[in-house]
Amino acid sequence: MTPHWKFLLVVFSMTGNYLQAQQVTLSPDQIKTLTADWKGDRFSDGRPKTSDRMLARLRNVSLEEAWGYLRNKGYQNQFEGEWMVIRPDSVMVGRAVTAQYWPMRPDYDKSIKEKGKSEGRIGPTNSWPIDVLRDGDIYVADSYGKMADGTLIGDNLGNAIFAKSHKGVVFYGSVRDIEGLEEINGFNGWIKGYDPSYIQQMMLGGINVPVRIGRAIVMPGDVILAKKGGIVFIPAQFLDDLVQNAEFIELRDAFGHQRLREGKYTPGQIDQQWTDEIKKDFLQWLDTQKNLPMTRKELDDYMKERNW
Repeated sequence: MTPHWKFLLVVFSMTGNYLQAQQVTLSPDQIKTLTADWKGDRFSDGRPKTSDRMLARLRNVSLEEAWGYLRNKGYQNQFEGEWMVIRPDSVMVGRAVTAQYWPMRPDYDKSIKEKGKSEGRIGPTNSWPIDVLRDGDIYVADSYGKMADGTLIGDNLGNAIFAKSHKGVVFYGSVRDIEGLEEINGFNGWIKGYDPSYIQQMMLGGINVPVRIGRAIVMPGDVILAKKGGIVFIPAQFLDDLVQNAEFIELRDAFGHQRLREGKYTPGQIDQQWTDEIKKDFLQWLDTQKNLPMTRKELDDYMKERNW
């Protein structure tokens, strides 16, 4: 097996009559291999350290703009919809800490718990991903859509999540204690359902591994844009350009709409490649705008690099 394949979920070796898992979470080097297109700073666990400033600006980007940008880059499996949202009128952005859950298999569950114990992990395995969260993280888990007996958290773990991340969760599965979770001011969750039962016949497969969330794939460190219409999972290397692209489109649209209302141009002139005259008018219009979504230098640099 080559080193490049060692970032797979777990590495197995036969010991006695069961398979022994060699790791609970991917190592920093393995995460770097998975996210090699990211060239910026990283956290100590290897995940991309995307800009807090860009994350804040991402909140104003529509799902359609983010989805369209990624589709044009060839990333066609980064959206999942049809969620139950705890606070549907809120927006949640952050960096993914991922976790994979599987149906219970006693031999593997035993080995993952033994490995976790040797690493100093305490408590039930569904609390282990919470222990690694840091400020700005979003806990993203694939629990294969299990509802009854598949509740990953209740209000106790919800409080622990919010205390560490000041964000919330994205679960392809269920939660319990929904009323208690609603009482955690600032906490939010995109989940597939609610059930009053507690977790049974499930086990942790790995932390900070690639996970499938419905029709999307998520890597550790991906950027989450969660709104009431759904979630776009953004590979870290695209964040800055995606945000600036969306902000530029917003400015073009605002200018175009204003000029159409004024009757200065026809829809045909606005909806095609702009003439030099319209571009000049747009640049003059920009000089009158006091609250640009980006700095003027960022805007000028963006326009220099693209045939707009």
